[in-house]
Amino acid sequence: MTRNRLGRRQLLKAAAGVAGIMASSGCDNLSRSEWVRQMLGHTEAWTERVQRALTPANALAKEYEERDISAVFPPNGNTHPGTSDYVAKAERDFVDWQVGVTGLVAKPATWSLAELRAMPSRTQITRHDCVEGWSAIGKWTGVPLGDLMHLVEPLPEARYVVFHCADSDDEGAPYYESVALQDAYHPQTLLAYDLNGTPLDIPHGAPIRLRIERQLGYKHAKYVMGLELVASLAGIGGGKGGYWEDQGYEWYAGI
Repeated sequence: MTRNRLGRRQLLKAAAGVAGIMASSGCDNLSRSEWVRQMLGHTEAWTERVQRALTPANALAKEYEERDISAVFPPNGNTHPGTSDYVAKAERDFVDWQVGVTGLVAKPATWSLAELRAMPSRTQITRHDCVEGWSAIGKWTGVPLGDLMHLVEPLPEARYVVFHCADSDDEGAPYYESVALQDAYHPQTLLAYDLNGTPLDIPHGAPIRLRIERQLGYKHAKYVMGLELVASLAGIGGGKGGYWEDQGYEWYAGI
């Protein structure tokens, strides 16, 4: 293990330790304290800057061989959006599923699943690391997100890509996720439609999910139906950049 790699892992463990102490202690007053929220926010931003400084922008996550593919790839998060609209689309094999890109772009666009499949694709065999403690290796095929960004032409003020999804929690809060625009251009960032050579099934995010291989599993949004380029995350959901981030997870989940 290199010194840089060890340093990143130590930083992540330290950040996780702070969060774990707060969660296990049940200190609601502490977690609501303004200075604590500011401290954690500054720590997260610092961790992101350090990780980005230590890792070249286009450094690739490790890719594996066919023989390394896991016999079982557990589905993470929701396993079915459960809405009538989603069920109807699934019954028609998602022929009318569309993914649109809006927001701070010069050329907003919408593509059907068939149109996305007709675009140049990338296949990669990578390891999915879940915060629940498990990992699995799978083969993903999809459209490089950077190719779509070149088509829509982000405006200079665009800083983030927000992924709007078809699923929600038990209280109806919609699932969403976001990444830095620079990470959208990483060669391993995909809008994936196949897992292990077959179309995604519903538990794994059919028909389209995000793969961002240098970040933890909760960043890999499923059931993607729209992308929005924005200058700030403040007005979206809880303002933290994603459904799980609104619950206290870190926005930048680099590994």
